[in-house]
Amino acid sequence: MSKFDAVFYDFDGTLADSIPIILKSFRMAYEDVFGYCDRTPEDFMTFIGRPLETTFEQHGPELTKTLTDAYLRINEEMLRNDEIDLFPGVEEDLRYIKSLGIKQGIVTSKKRVSCMTTVKIKGIEDIFDTFIFKEDSDRHKPDGRPLEVAAERAGLSSASRILYVGDAVPDMLCARNAGAGFALVDWTRMPFETLPSGDGTWIISSLKDIPCIINS
Repeated sequence: MSKFDAVFYDFDGTLADSIPIILKSFRMAYEDVFGYCDRTPEDFMTFIGRPLETTFEQHGPELTKTLTDAYLRINEEMLRNDEIDLFPGVEEDLRYIKSLGIKQGIVTSKKRVSCMTTVKIKGIEDIFDTFIFKEDSDRHKPDGRPLEVAAERAGLSSASRILYVGDAVPDMLCARNAGAGFALVDWTRMPFETLPSGDGTWIISSLKDIPCIINS
């Protein structure tokens, strides 16, 4: 019997090499709203994996909306201009996994339009059976609720039947809080010392490692 029935992926930093564009979007949003940016790339790295509204809430409700709107406007223009690439080999590996009959999906804190713009431009929409975006869950990473919703949508008995693949602490905590398995991609741009390890965590150097984990 397989250890897992489906594999779900985070998007930014896991499938898509979007971290540089995200950092640029944060910087430009702060410059647009405040006229300057006093945050460092290291500061922005701690924002990744969480909804924008959570990231900006430290500035109060009004500025949270203003910063979120500015970020989305800037970021979505970059997405439409196809400034994001998939990591090398990702599409081929995803199609290989699909050929094995393994269910695949995306669970991301991104809004639907932001994620699907890149998914459609890159021509990978047909690979996935289930998509979970920010709008699909009432709670967000690091809470386990997005993976619970993914399990429900995929017709799984529970989130424990999911292997979640990600690149950041919120991804890992989401998996743990949902009772899912977790695989960390070794091409993460996050400092490894910030990523706790433990039981139920695999480190993979290729998505082609996934079938072995599922069938272990």
